Amino acid sequence: MSASVGAADVLAVAQHADAVINTYAQLPAELIDRFERCRIIARTGIGIDTVDLAAATAKGIVVTNVPEYCEDEVSDHAMALMLALARNVTRGDSLVHGGSWDLAAVKPIYRVRGRTVGLVGFGKIARLVAAKAQGFGLGVLAFDPYVDPADAAALSVELVSFEELLARSDFVSVHAPLTPETRHIIGAEALAMMRPEAVVVNTARGGLVDVAALAEALDRGAIAGAGLDVLPDEPPAADLPLYGRPNVILTPHTAFYSEESVLDLQVKAAQQVALVLSGQDPVYPVNL
Repeated sequence: MSASVGAADVLAVAQHADAVINTYAQLPAELIDRFERCRIIARTGIGIDTVDLAAATAKGIVVTNVPEYCEDEVSDHAMALMLALARNVTRGDSLVHGGSWDLAAVKPIYRVRGRTVGLVGFGKIARLVAAKAQGFGLGVLAFDPYVDPADAAALSVELVSFEELLARSDFVSVHAPLTPETRHIIGAEALAMMRPEAVVVNTARGGLVDVAALAEALDRGAIAGAGLDVLPDEPPAADLPLYGRPNVILTPHTAFYSEESVLDLQVKAAQQVALVLSGQDPVYPVNL
């Protein structure tokens, strides 16, 4: 089910279903309460903020996600955004297509090697980003209150406070789940702590970055740029304050995508349904 479907559309297919496989549709308590036979809600993706977990749990409905299918794709995309911003690739491309051949128009560009990436969240995808960034000669910091510093150190990553990460990083790449605590974690206060030559990259969840605060920070030169694959509203409104900026790269929530990753996602989501309906435990339970 997609984000565009309404409550009536959801109930038309899910009210009497034994299982619901959902991608983007919001499943609040008032809908879940009307599911008469549902035993599992399988989310085709990593995040589960579209599902009211408390309501599902109260009805005895298992909720699953698929946390292992696009780690390479998302980490590649995060690196691509960082490198494109660092090398001013999209600005140069636009100039050449417009008939201009002007090095001065893409300055300044700084050497990537020796700079620092700060990872907000240090799960599987962030760890892949760390390894790939280190391959480019970048130092890596991470902030994650749930990670043992020794585990990070074993990967040559320095675990630091959020404030220290913002102050020291040239690239701030967001890899946290969206929760009430992390919503707008990159907001006005965080952006004010960043370096003026730093950039923000978000390939996680749109709500992690306050786009209005980001636009204001870009307007006053508080940071140098941003690369976002996810936005709070998708598709975004026509008045999104990030449009038309040469130092902002926007991609349409494609970081997860490859032909291979989508096949993995579909197969693994279906496997969770088959396991639960056959009386077995799922591989990726969220609320058990």
